[in-house]
Amino acid sequence: MARLTFEGETYHGADGESVLDTLSRHGVAVPFSCRNGICLTCMMRCVEGDVPAKAQAEIRDTLRARGYFLPCVCRPESDLTLARADDGALFGRAVVTSVEPLAPRIARVRLLPATPLYYHAGQFINLRRADGLTRSYSLASVPSRSNYLELHVKALPGSTMSAWIVDELTPETALDIEGPNGACFYVPGNADGALLLIGNGTGLAPLIGIARDALASGHVGPIRLYHGSRHRPGLYLDADLRALAEAHENFDYVACLSGEDVADGYRAGRVEAVALADHADLKDWRVYLCGYPAMVNAARKTAYLAGAAMADIHADPFELMDKRAVPRE
Repeated sequence: MARLTFEGETYHGADGESVLDTLSRHGVAVPFSCRNGICLTCMMRCVEGDVPAKAQAEIRDTLRARGYFLPCVCRPESDLTLARADDGALFGRAVVTSVEPLAPRIARVRLLPATPLYYHAGQFINLRRADGLTRSYSLASVPSRSNYLELHVKALPGSTMSAWIVDELTPETALDIEGPNGACFYVPGNADGALLLIGNGTGLAPLIGIARDALASGHVGPIRLYHGSRHRPGLYLDADLRALAEAHENFDYVACLSGEDVADGYRAGRVEAVALADHADLKDWRVYLCGYPAMVNAARKTAYLAGAAMADIHADPFELMDKRAVPRE
C-alpha cells in the first residue's frame, strides 16, 4: 500500500488503486478527462520515487526525463512524492482565428499558435479555456499546408466545453494548448501501401488530415475513407470529400448512413460494417479508426481478424467523460 505525498499532505492508497483515484478519494482536485491514459489531461510530476513504466509510456521523452507521468494509469509499487505539472512545460498559447459552422451543432475552429507547433495531421491537442476546463480535440489541419490548427467540434447534449466552443467561442479569444499527442497519423515510407480510414462523427477530423497529409506526401497507393453518421447532416464535409476524390485517382470516399433512408451516392449501414465488408482481406493494409469507442473497438477486432497486423491498426477513440442521455449521431 503506497503512500503519496502531495502539497505537504500524505495520502494512503488502497491496493491496486491508481494515483488519480487515491487523490480524488481524499478530495484532492486534479484535472482529468478520460481516466484511460489517452488524453494526458491529468499529467503530474514525480519528485521522489519510481513510477511504473506504463504510467509514462504515452509521454514525450523530454517530459518523461523530468518525471512526468499519468496518475490515471499509475498504480504505484512504492511511496511517491508528487507535484503538479508545470504549466510552462506543458501548455502554449493560441488565438482563435475563426469559428465556422459546418452542420447543426458542429463547428470548424481554427487557431493560430503563438509559436509553431510541430505535429502530424491526425494527432490531438488538449484545449484549455480560462477557467481551467480542458478537453482533447483531433487536428484536421496538415502542417505542410497551413500555419493554423484546425479542429472539428460537435456540441453534445449535456456537454460543457464543446457547447461553449460551438455556441460562444469567438475569434481573437486566447486559449491554452497542450500537445501534440497521439500516434494516429500517416508515416511516409511506403507510398504504394493501401490505407483504410474509418470514422464516425467528428472522428472525420483526424482522418481527413491523414488523407490530405498522405496525398501531399506523394502517397500513390489506394486511400479509402469511410465516414458514417445516423443522419445526412452528420456527413458534414461530404462535398469536400467528394471533390477530393474527384481530384485524386487513388483516393475514394464512401458516405454511410445508418439512421435514415439512403439516397443515391450513399451506403446504408454502420460505417465500420460497410467498410469492413468491402475489405475482407486487410493483409498489408494500414488501418485508421477514429470516433466513438464502440465503433473503434469493434472495428479494431474485425480488422485484425481480416489480416491487418496490430502494428498497422491505428486507433483514436474519443475516450472522454460522457454525459449524454441520447445516442450520438
